[in-house]
Amino acid sequence: MRIAVLGDIHGNIEALKAVYDAAVSLKVDKAFHLGDVGGYAPFVNEVVDFLVAHDIDGVQGNYDYNVAHDNEHCGCKYEDPVQAGLADKSFGWTKKHASDKSKAYMRGLPVTISFSSHGKKILLFHATPHKNNLYWFEDRPEKFFLEMAAKTDADVLIYGHTHTPYRKEVGGKAFINAGSVGKPKDGDQRACLALVAITGEGVTSDFLRVPYDIEKVAAAIRASGLPPFFADKLKEAR
Repeated sequence: MRIAVLGDIHGNIEALKAVYDAAVSLKVDKAFHLGDVGGYAPFVNEVVDFLVAHDIDGVQGNYDYNVAHDNEHCGCKYEDPVQAGLADKSFGWTKKHASDKSKAYMRGLPVTISFSSHGKKILLFHATPHKNNLYWFEDRPEKFFLEMAAKTDADVLIYGHTHTPYRKEVGGKAFINAGSVGKPKDGDQRACLALVAITGEGVTSDFLRVPYDIEKVAAAIRASGLPPFFADKLKEAR
């Protein structure tokens, strides 16, 4: 079985279309998303419509939960007060512009998706198995990976939230962070698509970087009333 995993789209419809077309060209069996469908770019409703129309199942991210429930905070981590203020503007904008249909979609997303293939159990979630806004970077100690694995009975754990892709194997388990479709933070401005193959011989994964029209999305961000900062960050991928 070959699956495409789309992490953290964040309202970037052009990046979503690009990675979906790439996944289709590779003839994957199924595509999944890892939540955080809105925020930072202005196409939250278009993203939801696209996911529904193309039968892309997914899990609920912290952004989805808090937008859908009209909470005061997105549950994100900020590096400084300036960043916090900008992120609050993005969250407020997304809550205001997300349609009732989009909020209902986000509210109804499951926390996890699990399935089995070739004797392996695969578990998809947004950030960690038990908390959707905890940052799980690759440099976490192995003890942390083992603690997360102990909360599940999965052989392969696939997640996002940090916007930085990686794969790591600890204690016989595979841990795959799918990176971000719409807002990469690893220095590569191209959209990231995780390709995972489950066969009788094991589990393999690759990260495909897909170019898209960044200038078009950046212009839309500036025209929408969102902080221009987010348009600039698309190009920096930081």
